[in-house]
Amino acid sequence: MQLRKATRKKAKIRLGLSAVSGGGKTYSSILIAKGLCGDLSKVAIIDTENGSADLYAHLGDYNVLPLTAPFTPERYIEAIRSCEAAGMEVIIIDSISHEWDGKGGCLEIVEQLGGKYQDWAKVTPRHQAFLEAILHSSSHVITTVRRKQDYEMVKDGNRIKIEKGGLKEITREGFEYELTINLELDTNHNATASKDRTNLFMGKPAFVPSEKTGEIVAQWCEQGEEQFNVIKPGSDWYQKVDTCGSHKELVELYQKNKPEVDTNPLLQQLIANRRNQLNGKTLSAA
Repeated sequence: MQLRKATRKKAKIRLGLSAVSGGGKTYSSILIAKGLCGDLSKVAIIDTENGSADLYAHLGDYNVLPLTAPFTPERYIEAIRSCEAAGMEVIIIDSISHEWDGKGGCLEIVEQLGGKYQDWAKVTPRHQAFLEAILHSSSHVITTVRRKQDYEMVKDGNRIKIEKGGLKEITREGFEYELTINLELDTNHNATASKDRTNLFMGKPAFVPSEKTGEIVAQWCEQGEEQFNVIKPGSDWYQKVDTCGSHKELVELYQKNKPEVDTNPLLQQLIANRRNQLNGKTLSAA
């Protein structure tokens, strides 16, 4: 354990866009992605929205990976890994809502297990592995999420009445806190920041996302010391960990390379991510 001075590192952005249907999530994400890397051929869209990504093909030569039901966390993780292995610089997940509330998503999985509170002990590790695939990706990641009207039960004298309580994101509560930036879009496609670790947009007037937005974010990502080392798909260590199909194999890999792993936080994180993925697969079979 060693104390050190805080140092700004170059980073990969984790940016969220949330809106109601028709709020411009897909279109805005493509524009921001183009600004981020300058080349749409290096952008991939994981499309769960029935082909909506293809509606904007006129914008450029980006890539589309259709994802259909069942929308399990593991299938999302597989899609993210496919994009990374293909060398994509920006991955757009459009949208993450299905992983939570879609056919085969977390809520449905819990119902199939019996719908009891304790069933979440089996599903939460699978959802967490999905989050970690986003947070530890070697690419920039843009997520979109649907928002819907939320309702509250309010006591009025001796009666209970239902009132509108605002808009709520369709994903597990607290997801936006995992992101670097979260932008909320209104029906006119104007964006405001609900969370912003970069301080680029927080407290600023609403704006329409564009390529310039991505360029500004890219500049922020490049400020600081050389980017933290990322163990990318295709690398020797990535392949070693990825081929472990059980906890036993993962432990054996660790034991064989204990001195190297114990001194490398990136390897520790890579092994921890794989352990969570194996937990998900094991619990899925339960």
